[in-house]
Amino acid sequence: MRRGIPRAPAETMARKRKGRPVSGWVVMDKPAGLTSTRAVGRVRRILDAQKAGHAGTLDPLATGILPIALGEATKTVPYVMDGEKTYRFSAVFGEERNTDDLEGRVTATSDHRPTDAEILGILPNFTGRIRQVPPMYSAIKIRGERSYKLARAGEGETPPPREVDISSFEIVARPGGDRAVFDVTCGKGTYIRSLARDLGRALGSAAHVADLRRTRCGPFDENHAISLDKLGETVLCAPSQDCLLPVTTALDDIPALAMTETQAGNLRHGRTVRARSSGTFFVDANQLDAVRDGDVLCAMKGETPVALACLEGEDIRPIRVFNLESAHFEGVETE
Repeated sequence: MRRGIPRAPAETMARKRKGRPVSGWVVMDKPAGLTSTRAVGRVRRILDAQKAGHAGTLDPLATGILPIALGEATKTVPYVMDGEKTYRFSAVFGEERNTDDLEGRVTATSDHRPTDAEILGILPNFTGRIRQVPPMYSAIKIRGERSYKLARAGEGETPPPREVDISSFEIVARPGGDRAVFDVTCGKGTYIRSLARDLGRALGSAAHVADLRRTRCGPFDENHAISLDKLGETVLCAPSQDCLLPVTTALDDIPALAMTETQAGNLRHGRTVRARSSGTFFVDANQLDAVRDGDVLCAMKGETPVALACLEGEDIRPIRVFNLESAHFEGVETE
């Protein structure tokens, strides 16, 4: 009988993932000139993490809050991306540029410089739900390609308009006639470059973004932020897990529901858990009162998140299961 080559065990045949299984959030204070993708790569290397992603792209020109999720925290990224964001930016009047920021070439000019009174009078038109056209140089896909790639190849076209939400839009400084500084709080999908461009046009002028800083992204703000250099120094002095915010930091607005060991085990294996039946509650009734049918909740075992789940009638159905252990989960506490 012909002997075959002995098969290696499945676990040795599987490709070993590089890095360590750390989980949590790093709120990076991104410097200008660095892409969001490269920022994630640098944080991942500093912490020797297996898995990482970011919650909301910042342009290379922009600085400020870039939340980076590591390990199991990547499952909570959508909840940060759906949150409101706050920006401070400078608009320069007199020129439009093809990228709608300082890095592009001039495409239109205007001699008109709006007064403070004119700016204050027009800002209410840019609050609430508005329609805006994203920049041609953006990551939006057109015919299956990124818009900025088509633009660089000379094949760019204007992206379709979209509706976005602007909670507040205020002028905070006027360094000169050519420049004004604004604070904006907005919802998902808002382009600040488009906002500056459209503001200039509405004022009978032309405008582009000269500098941009994100000061808040969902639950994260500048109080949480750390620079790349500081992160590197901290890792040299402490375990990498001590540099992270907990996975649940991204879930501040989601109700938590305590689980027993048995219930937690069922959820971890993808099984539904009975929450109540005929007036009998199998979970904390007071906590369940805060959850409506169809709501997303975070099932917890002690201080450890077990799963993102959904209340469906009398049952709790797991949506995304966290592969975390109590000791592995703990990061630095938020204030």
